[in-house]
Amino acid sequence: MEKLRKIIHVDMDAFYASVEQLDNPELRGKPVAVGGSSQRGVVSAASYEARKFGVRSAMSSVMAKRNCPDLIFVKSNFERYREISAQIREIFYEYTDLVEPLSLDEAYLDVTENKKGLMSATLIAKKIRDQIKEKTGLNASAGISVNKFIAKVASDVNKPNGQKTVAPEEVLQFLEDLDIRKFYGVGKVTAEKMYRLGIFNGKDLKSKTEEYLSEHFGKSGRHFYRVVRGIHHSEVKPHRTRKSLGAERTFNENISSEIFMLEKLQNIAEEIERRLKRSDVAGKTITLKIKYSDFTQQTRSKTINYYISSKELILEIAKELLYQEKMKNSVRLLGISLSNLNTEKADTKEEEKEILVQLKFKF
Repeated sequence: MEKLRKIIHVDMDAFYASVEQLDNPELRGKPVAVGGSSQRGVVSAASYEARKFGVRSAMSSVMAKRNCPDLIFVKSNFERYREISAQIREIFYEYTDLVEPLSLDEAYLDVTENKKGLMSATLIAKKIRDQIKEKTGLNASAGISVNKFIAKVASDVNKPNGQKTVAPEEVLQFLEDLDIRKFYGVGKVTAEKMYRLGIFNGKDLKSKTEEYLSEHFGKSGRHFYRVVRGIHHSEVKPHRTRKSLGAERTFNENISSEIFMLEKLQNIAEEIERRLKRSDVAGKTITLKIKYSDFTQQTRSKTINYYISSKELILEIAKELLYQEKMKNSVRLLGISLSNLNTEKADTKEEEKEILVQLKFKF
């Protein structure tokens, strides 16, 4: 039998908003939203005080203010968020090198074998949360179980400032009781389709055969069949390779003039160049994202034969993509992203190197 793993998913509580409340005592205990307060602004994060009024991330600022008239908007400060995120990761590495960051405010840890020699993953999670609180003044929640999927779901059970352990003998019951919307790959459309098929929770999902699920959900069907039975072998990957890098801007007013669009694209290209330099990467595929005033979205891409990272070259190709065809409507958002990065090339070389070493040993 495969050895049971001990996986922890640590998730900071309302991270961006909590950092703002930490740095500004006047905001503590008040409903806070990180993001723009303009007519076209969007909420990036909301404090728990704001969430009580139904304010959520990705919500328009207008709707957020309507839900919570006393809502306080603050601008995001990613340099500060990254600084605190680095402090939190230092704590993770005290226990294990198998740390897979998902974002600035959450990560998976494999503590099956850990640097402290502790047998209890539950105890490790508690110690980590206590250290985070002591070092940063912020609260974290955690989920502990035998695989990444269950650990992530469990971290949400006792939020904020709590943790939940799903022991090996509790896994199947936990999954049977789980709302179908909590399963990976089940978005709004898939959930509605499952409801029509009489699937509302894990128990309903488990009652279906693999053939039935594959027939109705294609390749995802096999995933659903396995994950509801606790089969999820994805390992904690300490070196997650970036697949793309980009930036986008939502405008205060819709833009119809392509000349104004070029101005905006120049600013976006400059931001991407800064990010590329900071990450020391370059890419071959440039994608232009256009969101129109009616919220329809379009992407246009071009792949070249060499890696680029300069704003001039990025802008040149973005301009070419902009003029590729006539605009369908006025534009509310523009974005540029680079993919097919040189990090993927490095990964391929490492894989090839590993295969060669294995072949040498075989011979």
